[in-house]
Amino acid sequence: MSDTIFVKRLALHAYHGVMQHEAKVGQTFYIDLQLDLDLGNASRTDKLKDTVSYDFVIKTVAEAFCGRRYRLVEAAAGAVADAVLTRCPHVRGIRVTVHKPHAPVAATFEDVGVTIERTRARKS
Repeated sequence: MSDTIFVKRLALHAYHGVMQHEAKVGQTFYIDLQLDLDLGNASRTDKLKDTVSYDFVIKTVAEAFCGRRYRLVEAAAGAVADAVLTRCPHVRGIRVTVHKPHAPVAATFEDVGVTIERTRARKS
């Protein structure tokens, strides 16, 4: 069985994209996170040390996502997943969705983006 901590529609302004104007003006991206972890101890102890702080996760995501410019949201999502798995030892897996609702595409759409899933490498 797996437990989940989630964050929905975290809004971050960043400068990701292939187009030159995206590097200058930037845009607001929305990030959804689903963290896979065992919350059994936290549900019994009521102690923060047995879970993951939402505040810490959000700071980690913001640093990874906004810390540099990525041409592809795929790369930005991967950086977010890697950062959370590196800095949050309780997290066994993560699902990151990056929404880019203002992508420079000659079409009418509500949203575009990517979803990636990563799991912690198991130690043998």
